[in-house]
Amino acid sequence: MFDPKDFLAKVGVGKTVVEFQKNQKVFSQGDAADTVFYIQDGKVKLTVTSEQGKEAVGEFQKILDHAGVVGNEPIGALAHLGLGRAYVLAGDNAKAKTAYEDFLALWKDADPDIPILQQAKAEYSQLQTHLQ
Repeated sequence: MFDPKDFLAKVGVGKTVVEFQKNQKVFSQGDAADTVFYIQDGKVKLTVTSEQGKEAVGEFQKILDHAGVVGNEPIGALAHLGLGRAYVLAGDNAKAKTAYEDFLALWKDADPDIPILQQAKAEYSQLQTHLQ
């Protein structure tokens, strides 16, 4: 069985105990990966951002900006979902929440057994957890 105290006692030279404040950034994408972190107490929020997310935001926004072209086609509503997912990739959870809410409002009367709706609700629920 893994004993964290025993492990920390044996890791040897270079061990440093660091305390971080709530919401303090510990590591960012692109930083040198030359450290092992062991969380003794508390929790860490992991967020992955992507330039592709930023690009996708622009593409989904184009669809929404031209709603007259898609009319009542499902692609219009699904663009809100795509926009929410893209904002998550881009690291903007507040805007993602709004996009998911827009999608769910448009589909409020839809059959609850539709897989894409079930998935969107699950993603939205997970997103709300990250915003707390």
